[in-house]
Amino acid sequence: MQRHRRLEGFVLALSRRWPQPEADYRAWRRSGDDFQLGAIRLVQVEPQLWVANMIGQHGIRPTKDSPPIRYDALDRCLSTLGDEALNLHASVHMPRIGAGLAGGSWERIEPLILKRLTERGIAVTVYDLP
Repeated sequence: MQRHRRLEGFVLALSRRWPQPEADYRAWRRSGDDFQLGAIRLVQVEPQLWVANMIGQHGIRPTKDSPPIRYDALDRCLSTLGDEALNLHASVHMPRIGAGLAGGSWERIEPLILKRLTERGIAVTVYDLP
């Protein structure tokens, strides 16, 4: 239960500070325009600040067979995010994505971040939320 509050806290804090990413995500989902596993959309919230909406999980609750996380989709998201970060000359800041409500294993997620971002020269900061 503690993890749920943490992740909700991150999403709520982000939405309170910048409502555009959540609004964009909802509009994207309604439109269906390339709204699929592995897709991302960047939303500019300040002149030098972007938020990435990434679809790396299927649903929000685990099934009897698997958690919501889809590692192959997250890998595609991170690869595209790497391309975008390089184009923008940006660093990437994130919580431990995929390891909270999505039910993923950080031991599987961290190597994807290293391969798709860090090894490409992109500075990455991962925050452990209180």
